[in-house]
Amino acid sequence: MSTITAHVEQANEYKSLKDKVVVITGASSGIGRAIAIEMGRQSAKVVINYLGKPDAAEEVVRDIENDHGTALAIEADVSKSDQVQHMISQTVAQLGRVDVLVNNAGIEKESPFLEKPESDFDMVIAVNLKGPFLCTQAAARDMAKRRKGTIINISSVHEDLPFPGYSAYCAAKGGLRMLCRDLALELAPHGVNVINVAPGAINTPINERTLSDPEKKLALKREIPLGRVGEPQEVAKLVCYLASDDASYITGTTIVIDGGLMHQTGSL
Repeated sequence: MSTITAHVEQANEYKSLKDKVVVITGASSGIGRAIAIEMGRQSAKVVINYLGKPDAAEEVVRDIENDHGTALAIEADVSKSDQVQHMISQTVAQLGRVDVLVNNAGIEKESPFLEKPESDFDMVIAVNLKGPFLCTQAAARDMAKRRKGTIINISSVHEDLPFPGYSAYCAAKGGLRMLCRDLALELAPHGVNVINVAPGAINTPINERTLSDPEKKLALKREIPLGRVGEPQEVAKLVCYLASDDASYITGTTIVIDGGLMHQTGSL
């Protein structure tokens, strides 16, 4: 076996992902980017959803294509139903179908509850909860035609773990937990699995403010039994497994990937 062949076979750990059409929201950076790159390595056909940063999205497309993968970038605001429908319609028109949807796009707005602007609450709920609702509905309608599909929501440990200053974020992720459980029941007859992935502290741009402060980073690591922050690639590999046929009996649950954080805090 040649070195190149061996490398390709090792990279394609989940052969059932080959040629699957995977839509990933918020895929131009952070966890979404890592998932897109890993899906490309698994020979999936990847749709990079983004909003307002075409250069970053196109860079992800190039990275996948340079590794002999297939990818395209589609701009859409996941909180707008018409834009979501356009994204799914464009995916079907260009790639034929949607096999996997990864609801990754998310934002957070920190402020004390008594001072939190209504507009911040509305924005966080719109992107982090309404967005997965709209994207799942649009994608699942296509999946139901073939009675096969997988929805993976990138949630957070804060679907269970309170986080003072982030009441809207926690409310959205808590709602996403119940949405996952409900839709797993509703969509099971249509052959669609629904799963949440709940990362803890991950080395991403959204956590940059905390992780760039040595004292805050050290305090955070002390809360994590494994003593370190997770990497986006670790979440990506989990998502690839859950999207593969090897995980076809998993639905309606949350898979936590947090280095033991929630056990340390007594939330599990």
